[in-house]
Amino acid sequence: MPPSDTYRAAPRILELGAGFADEVRAATFPEHTLRFRNQRWAERVGLGALTETEWTAHFARFEPLPGNLPRPLALRYHGHQFDVYNPQLGDGRGFLFAQLEDPTDGRLLDLGTKGSGQTPYSRTADGRLTLKGGVREVLATEMLEALGVYTSKSFSLFETGEALQRGDEPSPTRASVLVRLSHSHVRIGTFQRLYYLSEHAASRRLLDYCIANFYPEFATANQPAIRFLREVTRRSARLCAQWLVSGFVHGVLNSDNMTVTGESFDYGPYRFLPHYDPSFVAAYFDSAGLYAYSRQPRAVFRNLQRLAEALSDIADQSALGAALADFPMELQRARAEFLHRRLGLKPLGHDEDLAFSGLCWDFLASTRIPYDRFFFDWYGGGASAARANESPVRDAYQRPTFEALKTELERRAPLAPAALSQPYFQREAPCTLVIDEVERVWQAIDERNDFDPFSQKIAEIRELGAALA
Repeated sequence: MPPSDTYRAAPRILELGAGFADEVRAATFPEHTLRFRNQRWAERVGLGALTETEWTAHFARFEPLPGNLPRPLALRYHGHQFDVYNPQLGDGRGFLFAQLEDPTDGRLLDLGTKGSGQTPYSRTADGRLTLKGGVREVLATEMLEALGVYTSKSFSLFETGEALQRGDEPSPTRASVLVRLSHSHVRIGTFQRLYYLSEHAASRRLLDYCIANFYPEFATANQPAIRFLREVTRRSARLCAQWLVSGFVHGVLNSDNMTVTGESFDYGPYRFLPHYDPSFVAAYFDSAGLYAYSRQPRAVFRNLQRLAEALSDIADQSALGAALADFPMELQRARAEFLHRRLGLKPLGHDEDLAFSGLCWDFLASTRIPYDRFFFDWYGGGASAARANESPVRDAYQRPTFEALKTELERRAPLAPAALSQPYFQREAPCTLVIDEVERVWQAIDERNDFDPFSQKIAEIRELGAALA
């Protein structure tokens, strides 16, 4: 059947013309076993009524959606990877499959893939995604969305019936193809490539495209490149603050893994904090701790500096540098804001909120109690005092060092007093996604082909999201 009336094809990337992407063909897979379908987002974009056969046709065989891109596009980009510039990048195992207009807010949406086969940028790789990698990404996006992080959404996951060889997990291992929904796949590295190649006219076209589709309020502004960079900086600072409050460590904060809309995406070796630890590292290969939990702000700011450099053939370099100046304050302000939001509390004011934030981080660092436990126990502040006194870590709340923080928790009014009556807060323990949880889900799939723990974890995460909403 055709998509619903709310489906709005918007293949606007074609307006950019040649030089930004390459037409590619999707791999042909021996099997198409659906493992995840994001029905709530499918309904929002007018694809919720697709039959199982139609869903498979579009998101496993990649037959074009009506009125959309006639062929997939592998996007071109460069980037700094672990502080080393790499001009040999580009979509090596994914492509842009379709673009839509969100019927709710009018924003442009991209449907992009991961594991869909080789492209001109695959180099020696097979262009595939392991099933474990697909499962991990679905869990990451679901958890981050539930916690209020501005993240891409996992839209579809198929197991493809192939056996893959990998050096970092037992092989052969099962294969999958993922479709993600994002508000953009234009990376900082997309601009870096054009700067590296001295393609100044193309840089201007790309900037015009970004302003028209992501920042239309700047279309008639003076110095649009400066306004663009300042807003990307603001959004990126807020995203980084969301990661920090969520206890999330991205793992590979290269400039090709950051979009110009400030949206989190592409989850490889991520981790969630088991307890507050500034030096916690997600990627086993990050031996220097370059992208450790507390160093994520540095990594994000370094990438923003590279965007400023890439825009220097369009705008004045000193003005671009000034556009980055608000990053530290915006990060600090946003971190306090999202901390209050995660605790379900109303803020009191800038200075008091920053002081409160410091008390929280100091307490978590000194006690090393489970990170998610603290936010579960004290959601709503003083309204949760009785619940917190029944917590397995209640001894930490009886220490003299907690008194000042407890006073501040009780001073703040709850954002949504009724939230504590939600089923989530009747649980004995919080929903977590620490590595042991991820491995437990995967073990059931790997050893018994049992996807029930995967489905149950998604349901549990969505219960958390409903409570925090």
